[in-house]
Amino acid sequence: MSLKSAAAAACISLAAALPALAEIDAPECVAPAQPGGGFDLTCRIAQQGLDGAFGRPIEVTFMPGGIGAVAFNQFNTTRTDDSNAIVAFSSGSLLNIATGKFGTFTENDVRFLATAGADYGAVIVRADSPYADLGALMDAFKADPGSVVVGAGGSVGSQDWMKGALLLKSVGADPRQMRYVAYDGGGDAIAGLLGGAIQVYTGDVGEMAAHIGDGSMRILAVLAPERLEPPFDAYPTAKELGYDTEWTIMRGFYMGKNVPDADYQAWADAFAAAYKTEAYRQARESKGLMPLELSGPEMDAQVKQLIGELRDIARDAGLIQ
Repeated sequence: MSLKSAAAAACISLAAALPALAEIDAPECVAPAQPGGGFDLTCRIAQQGLDGAFGRPIEVTFMPGGIGAVAFNQFNTTRTDDSNAIVAFSSGSLLNIATGKFGTFTENDVRFLATAGADYGAVIVRADSPYADLGALMDAFKADPGSVVVGAGGSVGSQDWMKGALLLKSVGADPRQMRYVAYDGGGDAIAGLLGGAIQVYTGDVGEMAAHIGDGSMRILAVLAPERLEPPFDAYPTAKELGYDTEWTIMRGFYMGKNVPDADYQAWADAFAAAYKTEAYRQARESKGLMPLELSGPEMDAQVKQLIGELRDIARDAGLIQ
């Protein structure tokens, strides 16, 4: 079979696998930032992974402003019932909603639709760290939260800070007592860890792929709900070690809250079907994400529960009143 014939066959197969959509005749994915960032790649996963599901390709458009705030507000005002449009979000968006950085609108003013994929938090130390395992580190946190220097690529209140805060909270320690060093990015934080400026790096699993096997760092635990696929299956989760700490770096999509139920469900069903296809798997992996496949009301409920938990943590940490 020729490449052209194979491509045509793949599109026909995907179109057959996906349900017919109701009033979605001009599908659009809104990336709430400039081209080239994480929101862009999230929309590209939808564009590529759902290729063949519509009468026309998903158009990717850009709506920068406030790291997602402009789009969130628009879909709470003028586009609340737009059945054609889905909007990309990340865990950082959820944290912004929880802490009120998107204004007066909350998680209950949109409908979360589907996930694109995920990365997961990780607790990382230098190879020669005195913390031989997560238990030793957590004992130190419990005895004296300020005795351990934690660092990551984000300021106080950021996703990476939240990972450390959750670790402390799991042993009854006050996150406000954490000694935290903020770096401009993960690369700088890794340099700080290797240079001895910090003792623990609360980073992401995905960024560790390039460092596995070089002997410079150790992953004490991953902050996933269960063990990951190779090459990360060798690392325990914090939960299995007895510490109720998870951090999923989720990427996904939401819609306006007034989108008709039938159209919302049609999009959700399209994602659920696409998750089973090779085209979607390739699209996700090409963007460096791992499987996280949730859609529809179940996904909406889980995200809204997560935002509530983030709000409680932020309040406990003194980030919000």
